[in-house]
Amino acid sequence: MEGKISVVIHTYNSEKFLNRVLLSVKNFDEIVICDMYSTDRTQEIAQKYNCRIIHHEKCKVPEPARNFAIRSASNEWVLVVDSDEVIPEALQNYLYDRIKEKTDLQGLWLTRKNYTFGHFLHGEYPDHILRFFRKESAWWPPYVHTLPVVKGRVEYIPRHKKELAIIHLVNNPMHEKLQKINTYSDNEVLKRAGQNFPAWKMFTAPFFRFFKSYILKGGFRDGKAGIVIAGMDAFYKFVSIAKIWESRVRHEDTDKELLG
Repeated sequence: MEGKISVVIHTYNSEKFLNRVLLSVKNFDEIVICDMYSTDRTQEIAQKYNCRIIHHEKCKVPEPARNFAIRSASNEWVLVVDSDEVIPEALQNYLYDRIKEKTDLQGLWLTRKNYTFGHFLHGEYPDHILRFFRKESAWWPPYVHTLPVVKGRVEYIPRHKKELAIIHLVNNPMHEKLQKINTYSDNEVLKRAGQNFPAWKMFTAPFFRFFKSYILKGGFRDGKAGIVIAGMDAFYKFVSIAKIWESRVRHEDTDKELLG
């Protein structure tokens, strides 16, 4: 419906933060929970907030469930929220004010605050994410770390308006970060099927990821947490390229090598 906003959230065993997340979005016009058959209290919590619950098969990455949830929303505008993100009241008010302007705006890049070791990451701010758009103008490709494709004019929320930033609650321990690297890098193989990765990229690409995170984005201001995040970014790129190389080795060539 015109002038109204649907919040869509994909979930799988998301009980840890879900109460706080839903409390922060309870005053939007609609909340759509796209659950991938959770086995914890996720659906019970969602029911407390009168969410509309739909289901999607469990998948390794959230993008297919997100796209399904977006298509299922009832209203003209959609705000995509993860199950570990809190929406400040100031942002909610800002979004409603913007859609009342009757402009040709089709989407907004929102800002987000991230944390590691309980420390706010200056180097990760503003971490712009394209999560607010007209439903009929957007489509989310089904690959890891992709962005929605939005047709039309899209704007950025200014970085100095920190009161509008989404709060990313998750502060994953290192073993969970490593698990995510393994899962997401598997999907990079499909996402980058047509790209070329010569040997020299195994040196330059991870190095640039570290340099970008630690120097260009200011991760050096975050002490040990900044070094860890930059290192994990570099490691993610290294592992992704290694898996892409592995996927392109022909089995018959491997058999010849083994058999002599």
